[in-house]
Amino acid sequence: MRTNLAWSDKVPDRNGTKVVVQDLAFHPDGSQLVAAIGNRVMIYDATNGTLLHSLKGHKDTVYTVDYAHDGKRFASGGADNVVIIWTDKAEGILKYTHNESIQKVVYNPQSQCLASCTSADFGLWSPEQKSVAKHKVVSKILCASWSIDGELLALGLFNGQILLRDKQGGEKALIERSAPIWTICWSPCRDDEVEILAVGCWDRTMSFYQANGTPVGKDRKLQFDPCCVSYYHKGKYLIVSGSNHKASLFTKEGIFLADICDTGAWVWAAKARPKANAIAIGSDDGTIAVYNIVFGTVHGIFQERYSYRENMTDVIVQHLMTDQKVRIKSRDYVKKIAVYRDRLAVQLSDRIIIYELTNETSYDMHYRVRERIQKDLPCSLLVVTSLHFILCQQRKLQQYNFAGKKEREWILEAPIRYITVTGGAKGKEGLLVGLKDGSVFQIFIDNPFPIPLIKQPNAIVCLDISANREKLAVVDDSNNCLVYNLVTKELLYEEKGANSVAWNNECEDMLCFAGNGQLKIKTGNFPVHSQRMQGFVVGFTGSKVFCLHALTVQAIDVPQSAPLYRYVEQMEFGLAYSVACLGVTESDWRFLAWEALKHMNFEIARKGFVRVRDIRYIELVNNLEATRKAHEATSPAPDVDKKHKMLMQAEILAYQGKFQLAAKVLMDADEVGRAIQMFSDLRMWDEAKKFAAQSKAIDVKQLVLDQAKWAEDVHDWRAASEMYLASGNLLKAVQIMGARGWHNDLVEVVQRQDADSQVLALCADYLYKAGKFKQCRDVYVKIGNFDALLKMHIDCHEWEEAVRLAQKHKDKVKNLADVYVPYAEWLTTQDRFEDALGAYTLAKRPEKCMALLDELIASAVVETRFKDASYYHWRICDEMLGSIKAASPDTLTADDQKTLHSALSHEVDGKIYHAYSLIFAYTDEPFTTLQPETLFHASRFLLNVIGKEKPPPGISIARIAFTLAQHAQQLEAFKLARLMYERLQTMRVRPEWQQTIDLTSMVIQTKPYSDRDDLLPIDYRSSTTNPLLHPTNGGDVCVNSAHPFVRSFLSFDNLPLVEFAPTADLSDDEAVALIETLPSIQHGEHGDINDKWKTTDHGGAQSMQLNDQATDDEPTGNLFERALNKQGGHGRGAPYRVLLVDAKVLLTTQRSVCREIPNKSAALQVLQEHDPGYQGAPLAQLPHVLP
Repeated sequence: MRTNLAWSDKVPDRNGTKVVVQDLAFHPDGSQLVAAIGNRVMIYDATNGTLLHSLKGHKDTVYTVDYAHDGKRFASGGADNVVIIWTDKAEGILKYTHNESIQKVVYNPQSQCLASCTSADFGLWSPEQKSVAKHKVVSKILCASWSIDGELLALGLFNGQILLRDKQGGEKALIERSAPIWTICWSPCRDDEVEILAVGCWDRTMSFYQANGTPVGKDRKLQFDPCCVSYYHKGKYLIVSGSNHKASLFTKEGIFLADICDTGAWVWAAKARPKANAIAIGSDDGTIAVYNIVFGTVHGIFQERYSYRENMTDVIVQHLMTDQKVRIKSRDYVKKIAVYRDRLAVQLSDRIIIYELTNETSYDMHYRVRERIQKDLPCSLLVVTSLHFILCQQRKLQQYNFAGKKEREWILEAPIRYITVTGGAKGKEGLLVGLKDGSVFQIFIDNPFPIPLIKQPNAIVCLDISANREKLAVVDDSNNCLVYNLVTKELLYEEKGANSVAWNNECEDMLCFAGNGQLKIKTGNFPVHSQRMQGFVVGFTGSKVFCLHALTVQAIDVPQSAPLYRYVEQMEFGLAYSVACLGVTESDWRFLAWEALKHMNFEIARKGFVRVRDIRYIELVNNLEATRKAHEATSPAPDVDKKHKMLMQAEILAYQGKFQLAAKVLMDADEVGRAIQMFSDLRMWDEAKKFAAQSKAIDVKQLVLDQAKWAEDVHDWRAASEMYLASGNLLKAVQIMGARGWHNDLVEVVQRQDADSQVLALCADYLYKAGKFKQCRDVYVKIGNFDALLKMHIDCHEWEEAVRLAQKHKDKVKNLADVYVPYAEWLTTQDRFEDALGAYTLAKRPEKCMALLDELIASAVVETRFKDASYYHWRICDEMLGSIKAASPDTLTADDQKTLHSALSHEVDGKIYHAYSLIFAYTDEPFTTLQPETLFHASRFLLNVIGKEKPPPGISIARIAFTLAQHAQQLEAFKLARLMYERLQTMRVRPEWQQTIDLTSMVIQTKPYSDRDDLLPIDYRSSTTNPLLHPTNGGDVCVNSAHPFVRSFLSFDNLPLVEFAPTADLSDDEAVALIETLPSIQHGEHGDINDKWKTTDHGGAQSMQLNDQATDDEPTGNLFERALNKQGGHGRGAPYRVLLVDAKVLLTTQRSVCREIPNKSAALQVLQEHDPGYQGAPLAQLPHVLP
């Protein structure tokens, strides 16, 4: 560090009164200096010391001045108790007073608030306030300072206290010292977000505190009373002045570094000039002086390690290759630094410290202290080796070991200008020394005699020696770079405009030098390569140049491409490889490898491809080298060897991507097939076809097919499909078109003459998936695939067309069920159940019919559509009976019998649901048109048929009993009505019925306990009168003969019909024919045949009886009645037997009897003839015979 006086001014005494510089303040931009001198405020030009203004606003001594942070105002205060606010034009604009003399004024660094301090109080004023807010203190205020954020005001008192107040004047903290606090200052920067207050106390200490009053570090002892403490260089340093007549530089931790000036009088004020390395001081003798401070560069470098000084006390070691840094804190003034391999020497104010690496690896950055030499050894240069350090003093070099003992001394003829360590064994390192007279010496530290190398006219500025110690580069004070051959001592070449030079430590023939804002690199005898760079060259390793600029060393990557290409041009592949190893791009390595391979230098080519890690080309080099060696071993003829070289060159050109050149070389070598194969492998089909056209041995169609496969591999589907079509592979082309959705192209393929059925079928599948049904239909018709055509119509729900095709092409359809079953399912979704049943029938799927009918029955029951449920039961019965294939009862199988039983069960359920539909209409619909007798007979029928069995689903016995009870009472069947009401009392019925049931149950008790005789049913086979309900729940049959009542399912009244069957010797058809024959009319001997009364006499007893039971010997024409009387004997409990009649009886049967109708659709017609308003379909309830 050096200081020089910029300017000074000594104010003379006035009227015999001593003039003292009390305080100083710089304008924030550093242009002006305001000084409190005597009773005036004087303003100087800070650059040259010109007095600009001398202000006389105060009447007594001015103690303090300070500038506002924006530079628009400054304030002054003094012994006249007045504070004056001045503009930057030296015009007073405001004045206010205190009761005591003003000791200190300080502006808030964030606002216009001004703190003015006296011996009794302090005031806070800002332009926004009309008055000054004053706060009392217990002792005289000597100094004050605002924190950098303007939140805290520190006040130093005469009694040793330090008050910390907020910006409103409120107390925040109190610090107590043992002596007057003469100076304080807040740090302009925060250390780890902590504000630091530096305190100068007249107990000759300097201390530091946090904003909360906590001490920071220990007190620093001074040898004088501090009068002023101020921060400098953005808070990195402290300027301290006082009773020692000096202004000194300290670290921010309070460590002494150096004296700035010695004035001969107390220095009351020392302030740093903003934006400049300068300070101003004001002394007790009235002198104002400004000093410039120059911080010298203290650094050292060896190969990739660079060390430099920071903050005057710290040493930074930087590894230039990894950019790692390590800081070594010495807490002392660092004078010199030297670095060498694993050693670091640091010269402090009174000692030298030697450091070493903890690990000798090249990238280790951990240093530890090896030796401390407690000696003050002044020097101008310092270098260190493995076991020694060398001091340079003008013409003298002194060698010391690490114990501090001087071992050797060299005295040279001229002052030393440059010294560097060149390396060597431990304890035998060499030094290069450049002198002012132009001499260069080499000194080995174990040799007392310097070795002269060269001598030139101009002084040495910089020098370096090449890696092999054969060449020396020197920069003189004329900025010339000269390169010498140390073996011949001759000057090899000279370059202008250099300030520093460095050899590449990995290449003997390469150096770099800097100057005039440029970096220049010279290799061998090639021209210089230049690029922009500021600073000095301090090292050159591989492709990195280390440049020192403003205490910062940067690693600059320099291209080595230019010397590489020049060496390659000269076919010096070994030197080119050496240059490439310094650091070139991957493309440069490839260029070197290809050029070496082109000239059959397989070793360099292999190394080049290894550098870029290209296994493919390494294998190429190995293959070519093996091929070449094998070929040379055969001692070929010159023309054969020439062709072999041409083939190798063609292969090399092909690997380089120069395919046209490679093909041309192959053509010249008469290898057209290889050229075509190369273009085919490269998918350069046009080129391959061009060469194939010239050769008749190659099939162009095969090339097209190969091109198609390649296009498919690269997903160029359009080209692939076109190529497959061109090559005749229609199937592959169709697959690509279909997968891509190119339907128009598929249609074009369908129209081709060479498309076979497999191709057409595949086209149809893709068209069908795409919804192109019209085109798809045409294709299916073309190939005759009616099954697929039907499937398409089915999937498209074109049922009419599907059914039409199925009926038209029955012989060509594999399975008609595949058409009718989906059709039936679709009809079901459209509520067209009848059509669906017909479709199932056509499909010959009775199980589907049954399942659908079961679902329909369940749905009808749930929805209380009992007539529909009845009809569907009849349909099931009809389907089951139709499924029985037996020709006669004797041929029925067990399954047929089971089916027959199930069919009859469905027939009964159908009758029950039909009858119940009338009951449900009466109980649940608003009104009914049915006659009471119909509801009466229907209710009886239901109860007789159901009996004790569980009723079918949806059948309510309560509804039946309620309907029967009401209509029995209405028709005067009181006995039956009373029975039904009693039965209803045991059932859970509707709430709205309960009152009616209860009331009627009581009223019915007043009626006779009998039923009307005309309501009682008569069995026409046995002529027996039956009760209204079967007493044993035996069914709807006669209680005597068990003959079933044949009811009209319109009125449910009992019909006067008798069931009979022909004898076994008659078939059904014969029986029908006999019945349809008109009978003859016969007359008996005993009177008219119509006379039905007969008198008999048996032992004196006479009887008269109707002629319904004629004897066998009686000639009567009514043989049917005779058969009826003959078989009429039937007791209670006996099984029911059907009346059998023979041919004779059938022949005489009158036409009042009609045959059973086998086709129940005809029965429906009969039913509709009797009841034109009938809309239901419960055919199962029709009687077996109709009148």
